[in-house]
Amino acid sequence: MSASTVTSLTRLLFIAAAALPLAGCPGDGRATPRADRPSFPGDQAYELLRQQVAFGPRIPGQPGHEQQLAWMKEWLVARADTLIEQPFSQATTRGETLQLTNLLARFNPEQRERVLLVAHWDTRPRADQSRNAADRDAPVPGANDGASGTAVLMIMAELFRQQPPPIGVDLLFVDGEDYGPDTVDMFFGARYFAANQPPGYPPLYGVLVDMVGDRDLRLPLEGYSQEHAPEVASRVWGVARDLGYGGVFVDSPGGYVTDDHVALNEGGIRTIDIIDFTYGPGNSYWHTLQDVPENTSAESLEIVGEVLAELIYRGG
Repeated sequence: MSASTVTSLTRLLFIAAAALPLAGCPGDGRATPRADRPSFPGDQAYELLRQQVAFGPRIPGQPGHEQQLAWMKEWLVARADTLIEQPFSQATTRGETLQLTNLLARFNPEQRERVLLVAHWDTRPRADQSRNAADRDAPVPGANDGASGTAVLMIMAELFRQQPPPIGVDLLFVDGEDYGPDTVDMFFGARYFAANQPPGYPPLYGVLVDMVGDRDLRLPLEGYSQEHAPEVASRVWGVARDLGYGGVFVDSPGGYVTDDHVALNEGGIRTIDIIDFTYGPGNSYWHTLQDVPENTSAESLEIVGEVLAELIYRGG
């Protein structure tokens, strides 16, 4: 992801937006029973995070990228009702042609009322934010920026296998999010999906999880999320408060972050971004060689996973 100019939203805007009803979501104006749900195992998510980093850089054209794609497909085929692959070629502004693949794991595909959960699985080719100039051409390990959101969604697939959700759910793993170096050469997978949605889309709403493994996790309200889908943000942060995670999902503005949710909103999918954009002291781990498992935690993954699980098993 890339930080754009950070503009603070006022607390008054948040309160007004949070008061809006979640139009079109199950449970509005009628009772939607909440299915019993399994707990989200943060330790298992952390092991999946470590496994991804062990593949090496998940950069298009590199062995780690190919290995992770095969690994994810095997995991999802064993758990999802349907797995859709979206392979595509993407030219960059530098004249490169990238071979990319989105994966869409579908649960209860016959259900019309659906929620989309999104993460990117690729990693940054260059540690361009490193303070050490000698490190800037090295690939980013991508423990937090890539592996954390992917690990959370993979465990969600396992929960849905154990206990089918009461609504339709799609897990979207997008590729080519972090190629760069500039935003014109980023978010390729989300843009492709927005332009090539399955028949019958869009879903009720989408939730993007990105950089959610920080050991010191703090998730303020992201600006584009509040601007384009305030009722979705209100619902998700409300679930977090109900679970006792209000100290992590904080009701304060976090500024605007250009991420996959921007392309999805432009494609008609009302999507918010759950993101901690302060990774390490002074954001010093972002897009550097310090983006390693040791700077992430199972507890952080579990908090985010518990919120998503509760959201889905409440009926969206």
